[in-house]
Amino acid sequence: MKKLFLGAAVAMSSLAFAQQFGIKGGMNVSSLSKDASLSDQKSKIGFNAGVFMNAPLGSNFSIQPELLYTQYGAKGNYTAPVVTTSGVVNQEFSSSTHFDYIALPVMFQYNATPAFYLEAGPEFGLSVSAKDKVKNETTGETLAESDNYKDNINGFNLGLGSGAGYYFTPNVGLTARYVAGLTDVAKNRPSGSDAVRNNTFQVGLAYKF
Repeated sequence: MKKLFLGAAVAMSSLAFAQQFGIKGGMNVSSLSKDASLSDQKSKIGFNAGVFMNAPLGSNFSIQPELLYTQYGAKGNYTAPVVTTSGVVNQEFSSSTHFDYIALPVMFQYNATPAFYLEAGPEFGLSVSAKDKVKNETTGETLAESDNYKDNINGFNLGLGSGAGYYFTPNVGLTARYVAGLTDVAKNRPSGSDAVRNNTFQVGLAYKF
């Protein structure tokens, strides 16, 4: 994995003669692909932020490697009876899974116009954090929060991204991308069980220097 990121850095430097550098950030709406045990999972809001380099490959094509900190995961909501001083009442609970990655997307872009582009390409991710949290939404109390268990999940994440972007000015643009996970989150998947993969929709802003 370290060789992959090192190779990407070398490739980025070799394109430096014609590149534009920039920063970007935005919102993630993430989920985990569903198997029987994840039937109640819903989307979780997170963020992504980082830097990119855009280098032309011709009059209408360019390549854009990025280095991002990005948050994936999912959230579930359920109702359960709780004994209180007022008797047995139903209260709302949430359980959330937080996966944080250092991600390296490499997007190949088609510039349909000087301002509008379409893109697709792989995203390589390195896990930096994995935590679960259970909260009583009725009272606001956090009932349980796990330690970082990133060593117990697959440390490498591979996804396939596709999206589009529009630059309102030569420097400021709106970006949108969907990343479909290709690798299983679990390090040791039990035989016969379904793989669980990260999926996320991203929307944000980019600024070219």
